[in-house]
Amino acid sequence: MREAKQAASGAFSPRTEALLGRAGAICLRRGAKLTDLRRRVLGLILDADAPTGAYDLLDSLRRTRRSAAPPTVYRALDFLLEHGLIHRVERLSAFVGCLAEDAAGHAAQFLICRACGRVTELDDREVTKALAEAARRSGFAVTGATIEAEGVCNACAAHPPAELTHRAAK
Repeated sequence: MREAKQAASGAFSPRTEALLGRAGAICLRRGAKLTDLRRRVLGLILDADAPTGAYDLLDSLRRTRRSAAPPTVYRALDFLLEHGLIHRVERLSAFVGCLAEDAAGHAAQFLICRACGRVTELDDREVTKALAEAARRSGFAVTGATIEAEGVCNACAAHPPAELTHRAAK
């Protein structure tokens, strides 16, 4: 319902509007421009309840920009990734917002619930440190890392869907 209302009006939730203001300020400090299209794509990602795929973004964009095409979305996503405003969750081929002050330099760690699809981002410096140390012992210098761990969130563990219960029984 929120998505339909938001798509029709072009407005985002107050939380998302505040985050978009912050993203604009981050871009300004970096000498980059958060264009209307980039802002819209970022807003759709931030307003989503789950990681969002490129073609879902395209469908949403077409509600207000009929001429939107895949290259349009991918160029916006490339900009947002380059400036650390979003992360790509490889396992899901989808994107989540990230407006940490040092987002361009932080190592992302994601917990992906295989039952409900919810993704939780961690920013655990101990995990980053442990990976860097293990790499160093192997003669490797980590310049960037994204960790994606699959499992089951607390909500799904408390009330497991039938499919998950069936998989566990095998």
